[in-house]
Amino acid sequence: MKCACNNQISRRWILPFLLLLGLYFPLSAQKNGSNIVPNPSFERYSGAPIGWSYKGSFFGEVVKYWFSATTASPDVYGPDVHVPMDWAEKGFGAQKARTGKSLAGLTLYGCTNGKPHCREYIEIQLSEPLVIGQAYYVEFWVTHLPKSLQINNLGAYFSVSEIKRSTDEILIREAQVKATDLVAAPGGKWVKVSGQFVAKYEAEFILIGNFSDDFNTLSIVPREDCFNYAYYYIEDVLVKKIPPFKPVPVKPDDLTKQTLEVGKTIQLKHIYFEFDKDELMPRSYVELNKLLKIMRENPKLSIEIVGHTDALGEDAYNLDLSKRRAMAVEKFLLNNKINKTRLRSKGEGESKPIATNDTDEGRAQNRRVEFVVIRK
Repeated sequence: MKCACNNQISRRWILPFLLLLGLYFPLSAQKNGSNIVPNPSFERYSGAPIGWSYKGSFFGEVVKYWFSATTASPDVYGPDVHVPMDWAEKGFGAQKARTGKSLAGLTLYGCTNGKPHCREYIEIQLSEPLVIGQAYYVEFWVTHLPKSLQINNLGAYFSVSEIKRSTDEILIREAQVKATDLVAAPGGKWVKVSGQFVAKYEAEFILIGNFSDDFNTLSIVPREDCFNYAYYYIEDVLVKKIPPFKPVPVKPDDLTKQTLEVGKTIQLKHIYFEFDKDELMPRSYVELNKLLKIMRENPKLSIEIVGHTDALGEDAYNLDLSKRRAMAVEKFLLNNKINKTRLRSKGEGESKPIATNDTDEGRAQNRRVEFVVIRK
């Protein structure tokens, strides 16, 4: 672990400006050396964080793209957050953000007579998967509640698939990067946890937390009136490639390998939307940029984009949602200078499933976007 503090000029004001113009499409997500963690400082919200919640789902309902990996309830602090008096008196919410106005808070230790949840984890899908054999640099900044126990093992774990447990259990994992020494941040000072690793598998998600049990976690009591648990604030999560940059492998079923034939239906395999919405998740832009490349290399190509949903919910609602999701893909192409005459979109709702709607896995397959080749 490295501990350091530095002053950086925040440029996150650029993002809301570009969003207002409708111009923000993360083409930079695939550039070598850029941060592949969306919303790394918790500044973007799905909804105003106006309250305090003990539900694990609250974090994901409030902070864009992030969510809790278990039913434990990590906290978000930012504009308009109201911390209940009994928690505020303990110091919760008094910490200032390192950059911007927002930060996350996690309980990371104290399973014996501690807080209701002794382990909390935050998780996010990366804007692109890890490349096997590629070296990566990871850092995030932390500080702790003044009366918190001080611990080690704060770490980052990379997962192939989403981890979402129905309990508040401890996740025992071998974190790729973690603080092996005790993390002390007196006076609200922000310190850096950082490290490097070489990817052994194509991870899609990063989790932040303590992936060791209490027995294998070091702890100290820094003051007499200390609580019997460890609570840390998290800010500015960074994951980027370290040179030399390895080429991204192209798989046989990759979109760019598909033959274009009139009437053929081709699935966009890595298109993700926010839950129950038509807003594209950052990971989607890897696939969308491939589609954009195909459209540019085939100037006569015309396509119909088709959205599909699972069978949960009302038929009319699902039909409308599938239309809006197809239109979101169409809008991406339009905003990247693909002529409107080459595009059309529609929704099929739940009417054309490709798998069972009786399982989570089947429903995930049915929630998809395809395109049909109209002209080439």
